[in-house]
Amino acid sequence: RENLGFLLVPGETLHRDVQISIKAGQHVRTLYDYLLKSLDEISRANHYDKEQYNKARDDINVFCVRLVFLLYAEDSGLFKRKKEFTDYLKKRASAMNEVLKELFDVLRTEENARDPYISKELKAFPYVDGGLFYDDVRFPQLDDKAKSIILNDMAEFNWEDINPTIFGAIFEATLNDETRKQEGIHYTSTENIHKVIDPLFLDGLREELEAIIDENESPQRTQKLLAFQERLSALRFLDPACGSGNFLTESFTSLRRLENSILYELPDNAERSVKVSITQFHGIELHGFAVNVARTALWISDHQMWKETQDITHSSESRLPLVDYHHIKRGRAMHELPDEGWKLGGWKIIHDDMLYIMGNPPFVGYSQQTQDQKIDMEDSKFESKKLDYVACWFKRAAEEIFNGKNIKAAFVATNSVCQGEQVAGIFKFLHDMYDMKIDFAHQPFVWKNELPEKKRMAHVHVVVIGFSNDPPEKRRLYSEYQDEEGETKSRYREVSNINFYLHEGPDEDIAVPRDSPICDNAPAMMSGNRPADDGKLIIEGEDYADFIMREPRAAKYIKRYMMGVDFIDNIPRYCLWLVGVSPDEIKSMPLVHKRVKAVRAFRKASTRPGTKKCANTAWLFTEIRYNGGDYIAIPEVSSESRKYIPISWLDDSVIPGNGLRIIPGATLYHFGVLTSRVHMAWVRRVGGRLKSDYRYSNDLVYNTFAWPSPTPKQRAKIEETAQKILDARSLYPSANFSGLYDDTFMPPELRRAHRDNDRAVCRAYGWNVNISEDDIVRELFKLYHALT
Repeated sequence: RENLGFLLVPGETLHRDVQISIKAGQHVRTLYDYLLKSLDEISRANHYDKEQYNKARDDINVFCVRLVFLLYAEDSGLFKRKKEFTDYLKKRASAMNEVLKELFDVLRTEENARDPYISKELKAFPYVDGGLFYDDVRFPQLDDKAKSIILNDMAEFNWEDINPTIFGAIFEATLNDETRKQEGIHYTSTENIHKVIDPLFLDGLREELEAIIDENESPQRTQKLLAFQERLSALRFLDPACGSGNFLTESFTSLRRLENSILYELPDNAERSVKVSITQFHGIELHGFAVNVARTALWISDHQMWKETQDITHSSESRLPLVDYHHIKRGRAMHELPDEGWKLGGWKIIHDDMLYIMGNPPFVGYSQQTQDQKIDMEDSKFESKKLDYVACWFKRAAEEIFNGKNIKAAFVATNSVCQGEQVAGIFKFLHDMYDMKIDFAHQPFVWKNELPEKKRMAHVHVVVIGFSNDPPEKRRLYSEYQDEEGETKSRYREVSNINFYLHEGPDEDIAVPRDSPICDNAPAMMSGNRPADDGKLIIEGEDYADFIMREPRAAKYIKRYMMGVDFIDNIPRYCLWLVGVSPDEIKSMPLVHKRVKAVRAFRKASTRPGTKKCANTAWLFTEIRYNGGDYIAIPEVSSESRKYIPISWLDDSVIPGNGLRIIPGATLYHFGVLTSRVHMAWVRRVGGRLKSDYRYSNDLVYNTFAWPSPTPKQRAKIEETAQKILDARSLYPSANFSGLYDDTFMPPELRRAHRDNDRAVCRAYGWNVNISEDDIVRELFKLYHALT
């Protein structure tokens, strides 16, 4: 039973599969790169236009897919004897192009329809097609180097043991890097695929089958096994951004392993036929090459699982010809296309039991979206505009779930969708519109892949979100931890509800950005000043002394300037602050005048109307929000490794840049509350992130924060503990915030002062001083809902 699918592939086996598949991918990449280089030379010599070049490159892609299938077929027993294909090629290597064309024609023709005069060796090849060899392709003449790669490198490799899930993705990596970046393509490892498909459907199926198998004495056991097999064959699966089909392939393999478990448990007198089919698995993919790879990966997977079935049933049935498989279609998943058995644009698939929508849609942020993707976002009718492109996939799936029946979905997405403004922009919209609820979720983890080239490693932070409008009574919330050996593992806990920040809590717990603080007694926060000057109004620390020496009259117009990193690391930077300075005075300082002229030229060349307009006042920052007095400063971006975001006072000798958030007129009390674990809990839950670092904002974090209503005594206590934090910092005058707030090396006096301040702030809210962070957030949301 363990070998037949109740457990995942053991770690050693998976590692071997990865290494074999990577090696196979390297062979394909070597050939592909060489053929592409040859194509480039032919293209230049014959002056191909873009359409001709792309067609020729697509033909190379198809050729590589066919070649891989034939190499697999001869090594895995699909053909009558080992190395039947490569032996045939070696005998006719001098005319390899013509030989392959003739062979492709034979492989797509049924035996009784073939030319009776073809050679005996060609007749020996079985009818394969299923669509794989149907279309004619042209590829560059295979010279001696290309033939050597095929016959010496690729033919000597044993293709039987490739893992189609892993290899398909590696194969797809032959897409150029620019295309991968633009389309947001990232390879999903087998381990990460199971983070999606296990809680979506596989865990439940495993548990159900295991319960039936354990009914050893039940007279209905055989009938239950057969009924369960029928149900497996009625399930349907859709990956609307399927790429090389690794989600579909791994899901098919997992389902077939369950079916093989059933066949193993059935008595000999029962019908032991295979009913799970690759036709249950549907995909949409933009790139034609990836479509071919996905279909081929499923064919290979089907044959591999059939070999496992033969070990149980001892059947000699062949898996050729291939199933004529067109359930993976080329197209843009957000566009309506003609109905071909299932409605591509609407993702509508006929299903008897359940439809599972799953996958790893493109990782494309707002600023990186193509024009087509921006149109898709517009068509999706989100009220918020600055959303990741994956929002379209969540919206389309939620719409299908709402309008259909027995549909569940799960997607991988960057962690940004469950942080900051996107939570309200995406999920509040979908919850209100389509009653979307989270069934299970995997909190942020680092995305890793197994591609062979370092430059292709994806190191982004992602989440997995499973959703429907009919969630289970207990939802699974997954997170990662390190075991005693330092290995990263996943575990889950069952909770009554998962909110859209992927924490336990009500669906309604979503903070919506505001223009002003939610509490009337909170002072206003603003962003710092924006120069928009191409760096000409800024003087770097290393240039300061030289500038003053060459332009001494400018000294009185130079002030300290801080962005977030300057504030945290105490980096000396300066700016020309020319507010109220006359034009004649500016012209009298040649170096200053030169810089102002450069700023004017930069702004006039801008495509932004607002920046262009500011060319008329080139000596000033484009946005001046603050111009005097003491203020609290908070860096916009700060490391997640810090328990507290460094916060402090600055005076008007320092000009805050737009990388700082500032509160003019704030008091010690405000400082104490903002630097407490209570406020940090709110930051961590509702704030945005840059990768995994905190991203502090006025409208979403500060303006939505519910302040306490302290008694005079409680307020005085917070002021006292806040002052002790400042006093503890003053003991280390040469230290910057980066050092002081490193949790490993935080001075004990400062740690103690923060602990006392945390307690004082908790008491002002009326809470136990040992309250957990989750409970803090729950209580803050109660206050938030009451105030809104």
